[in-house]
Amino acid sequence: MSGLVRRPVVVWLLAALAVPVLITAVLIPAKAGTTEDDIRDRSLTALQARGITGAEVDVDGRDATVVVPAGVEPGLVKEVVAGVEGVRAVRVEGGTSSPTPTPPPTPAPSPTEAPAVASFEVGRTNNSIRVQAAVKDQGVKDAIAAQVDKVLGEAREFDDRITIDAATGLQDATALSALIHALAIGTGDASVRYDGTTITLTGKVPDQATKATVARAAAKAVPGAVIADQLQTPAPPKPEISEACRTFQSRLSEFSRQHSIIFLSGTSIVNNASKPTVVRAATLLKSCSTVRVEIAGHTDNLGSPASSLPLSERRATAVKATLVRLGVPAARLLAHGYGETFPIASNGTPAGRIANRRVELRVLQGNS
Repeated sequence: MSGLVRRPVVVWLLAALAVPVLITAVLIPAKAGTTEDDIRDRSLTALQARGITGAEVDVDGRDATVVVPAGVEPGLVKEVVAGVEGVRAVRVEGGTSSPTPTPPPTPAPSPTEAPAVASFEVGRTNNSIRVQAAVKDQGVKDAIAAQVDKVLGEAREFDDRITIDAATGLQDATALSALIHALAIGTGDASVRYDGTTITLTGKVPDQATKATVARAAAKAVPGAVIADQLQTPAPPKPEISEACRTFQSRLSEFSRQHSIIFLSGTSIVNNASKPTVVRAATLLKSCSTVRVEIAGHTDNLGSPASSLPLSERRATAVKATLVRLGVPAARLLAHGYGETFPIASNGTPAGRIANRRVELRVLQGNS
C-alpha cells in the first residue's frame, strides 16, 4: 500500500519537471521568429532612410540576405544593413556596381569676342579724303595711308587725322579700307562716322549702286552696329520734252476750232462728215505720247436731261474706242459725258442743235 502511494508522487514530480522544458522548447522558436522579423523590418527601414527602395530582406537567424533591384549600389546596401543592430552577416544579391564617376565636362572656352571698334570717321570732299581715327601703332596708320594713296586722284589730298593709341586704337586697317574705297566714288561731301554704337552715313553719292556699296562697307567695318543711312542720290532728271509735246496743247485747241466731231441725232454714231476728223485727231494725239486727253461728249436739248447724260457718255466712249483702234493708248484717254449742259450754239435752230451734238478733245489738267 505504501508503494502505491509513492509511485504517483514520483510521476507528478517528473511531470512538474517536464512542463518547463516543453514550454521553453515552444517559446524559443517563437522568439527566434520574432527576432528575424524585427531585423528584417529594421533593415528595410534603414534602407528606405537612405533612399533605397524595392529591396527584399530575408533573415536567417542573424544573417541577412538582401535582394535589390538593378541600379542600386550593392556596397551601400551591405553597409546599411550591416549597421542594423542584431545583424551578424549580410549577403547582397542583384544591384549594379556604381560606374566610375565621370568627371564633369570641361566647359569649352568661350570664343574670343571681337575687340571693340573705336570710334572713327572717313569722309571725302571734292578736294580731299579725310580719315579721323585712333590706331594701335604706326603700322596700322601706314596701312590706312596706303589705302588712301590707292584712291587719291590728282585733285585730292589726304586729310590725315589719325592718332596712335595702343590701348584703345583700331587693331588693323581692315575696318576702314573698304569704306575708303567706297567713299572715293563720286564728288561732293560725304562721310561715314562711327560713335561706338551707330554708323551714320551722310552726304551725297552719285547713284543707288554707290549708296549700297558704302552701306555694305559700313556694316562690314563694324558688324552688329546700327546703320543710319542718310546718303542722298541725285534726283532723276526730268525727261526732255519734245517740240511736239511743247506745242501739243495749242495744236489740239486749233484742231478743235477747225474740225468738229458731230453725231447723228439721238445716237452715238459719228456722221459721215466727221469720220475723217476722228482719223486726223488720232494722228495728232500720237504726235505726243505723254499727254493725256479728255474726250468730252455733249448733246442738244431734244431729249430729257435723264437721257441726255448717258447719251453724251456713249458718244465720248465711241470716239475713244475709235481712237484706240487707230493706235492711241487707252490709258491716255478719258471719256466723259456732260449731257446738254454746255451748248455752243442755240438749241432753237436745227443748225444750233447739230453743232451741240458733238465731242470735244482737250488736254487734261495735271499733264507734265
